[in-house]
Amino acid sequence: MTETYLLTLSCPDKVGIIAAIARQMEEKDCFIARSRSFGDEETGQFFTRLAFRATREGFDPEQFCRDFQPIADALEAKFQVTSENDKLKALILVSRSAHCANALMAGARSGELAIEPVGFVSNHHILGPALSHWGVPYHQVPVTAETKADAEARLFALIEETGAELIVLARYMQVLSDAACRQLSGRCINIHHSFLPSFKGAKPYHQAHARGVKVIGATAHYVTSDLDEGPIITQVTEAVDHTHTPNDMIQIGRHLEAQALMRAVRAHAEHRIFLTGHRTVILT
Repeated sequence: MTETYLLTLSCPDKVGIIAAIARQMEEKDCFIARSRSFGDEETGQFFTRLAFRATREGFDPEQFCRDFQPIADALEAKFQVTSENDKLKALILVSRSAHCANALMAGARSGELAIEPVGFVSNHHILGPALSHWGVPYHQVPVTAETKADAEARLFALIEETGAELIVLARYMQVLSDAACRQLSGRCINIHHSFLPSFKGAKPYHQAHARGVKVIGATAHYVTSDLDEGPIITQVTEAVDHTHTPNDMIQIGRHLEAQALMRAVRAHAEHRIFLTGHRTVILT
């Protein structure tokens, strides 16, 4: 079967963008299989994601990009072309809870997620045995206030060694430094519990129970120096009532966290997400 490629592009919105892309596809004998676009009236930006296949032998995606560059320059566009079969190398960070990491690994192994897990990194040893059945290297990198800089240096060394393109904080209970957040901008995803209203600090599910909340949920977002306030990728919720105990909420919360993180990682790995300021545009 002919390989399918993805073209993702963002630029200032104006007349003729789709026409310019379509002409390039026609000239290169490429068939557009699927496409989604969005013009943001608030920011004046245009976003598109196209899946296309070459109908001529010997298609070279690098040459396609070189030929497309003058068009991109004229549109003031940022773009990339990737194979739909490509899998992003992902480094998974954990602390003491394995539910999100296990969900990611199961998704990767089943083909549901277009990622290739290249290692676990943890500030504790506790999950080493629990995650060993996946056959992925487990790196313990302890973190204290005194060793934080060295620990982050080790993290970035592992990113370099493994070629990791995506960093996933799968219930990793350490705050990254501002410098680390900047260096990982746009390629580091975090998951955290979120409630309406939000409860921070110790035992959030107990706080929620005490306040009689009717909805609990989880939010997956890109990591920024603003703790838990990066651009939101996905949110999931579930209704609860007076019959739910704090332990019930914790159990439901684990499922919601894994679900939200899976959706976010899938969207990122499939090149569906565009960052626009503090928000995301996700083309389904």
